[in-house]
Amino acid sequence: MAGNILEVRNLTKSFGGLKAVNDLTFDVKEGELLGIAGPNGSGKSTLFNVMTKIPFGPTGGEVVFGNQRIDRMPPHRIAALGLARTFQKDAEFPDLSARETVALAAVYGRKLSRAGAMAATEEQLHAVQFDPARADMPTTELSVFDRKQLMIASALVMQPRVLMLDEPASGLTRPEITALDALLCKIAASGVTIMLIEHVLSLLLSVAQRLIVLNQGSLLAEGDPQTVIKNPAVVEAYLGGRAA
Repeated sequence: MAGNILEVRNLTKSFGGLKAVNDLTFDVKEGELLGIAGPNGSGKSTLFNVMTKIPFGPTGGEVVFGNQRIDRMPPHRIAALGLARTFQKDAEFPDLSARETVALAAVYGRKLSRAGAMAATEEQLHAVQFDPARADMPTTELSVFDRKQLMIASALVMQPRVLMLDEPASGLTRPEITALDALLCKIAASGVTIMLIEHVLSLLLSVAQRLIVLNQGSLLAEGDPQTVIKNPAVVEAYLGGRAA
């Protein structure tokens, strides 16, 4: 059985009297595709924020990546170790093309030469099946799915050991979600560990090998996705009492 690549221990993030992440403990196994679910405001994105220190770190607890404690490291060191994330909102550069956006991540994230960055960019755009005819278009002219592909390619060009995706299916059509499903499975098959925050339950249940559910910053349930999603506490908290 694969060992742990990430260990989160008693992680807490407080904003005044509010604990957005509340004494959270869980592990992520190397090569795993871990799904993370929970109602709005349950602390999912805040968890990613404090794990990567973007834009803020934890109030307490520990995050161990590989054999190194990273919760006291600056964000650039965490990224350099191989922890890359995407965000709920698109973070494109309006004055850059799709190709230039990924190349920028390669230059500043991996310190590659221009030639090396362009080669890495083409590799990752191809990996996410980005339409080559649209690679030189300004990012503001791209479709929602194009921008999702671009965001994932920009993270993959960093050569992460763990890829943290925050609601990549948001705003996508059913056929696009199906394409995203195939892409996530392809990335996982390449050996990259994935942590996936998602509200689209059909996608989570399709790709996740294990599922954790958060509620009010705490761990509500974890385990086999099909079992967890039928947990009465999960149905009540995440689905508002409606059966899955």
